[in-house]
Amino acid sequence: MDYETFVDRVSERARTAPERAAELTRATLETLTERLTGGEVLDLAAQLPKELQRVLKPHPATEAADRFGAAEFVARVSRRAGVDGNLAREAVCAVFVTLREAVTGGEFDDVVVQMPRDYRDMVEPALAPGATRR
Repeated sequence: MDYETFVDRVSERARTAPERAAELTRATLETLTERLTGGEVLDLAAQLPKELQRVLKPHPATEAADRFGAAEFVARVSRRAGVDGNLAREAVCAVFVTLREAVTGGEFDDVVVQMPRDYRDMVEPALAPGATRR
């Protein structure tokens, strides 16, 4: 999937303008980079367009994931994108569904495994049958 298609699908799913969807995608992926182990970030980035690979860069000093819950994840996305929490949560769900659609094999499942139970509401829409159908 190319960058424009990725952003367009996030825009559609989050019901926001493409420019805002691009900001929300960046904010979500930056936050996801903090939440995943460095190796998983690299595995995920390898399957995404170059524009998104630049966002998914693990910190070179650590392989460990920063352990924070779903509420903090949404708060970080909200701050990074300069939007309210409701839009941030919708966007995170939209990005997760689009990520699942964009990557092959079990890569999305590998990402989900690193998320604690309180992420369920944001991740389950991506796992639902037909979630990636347009």
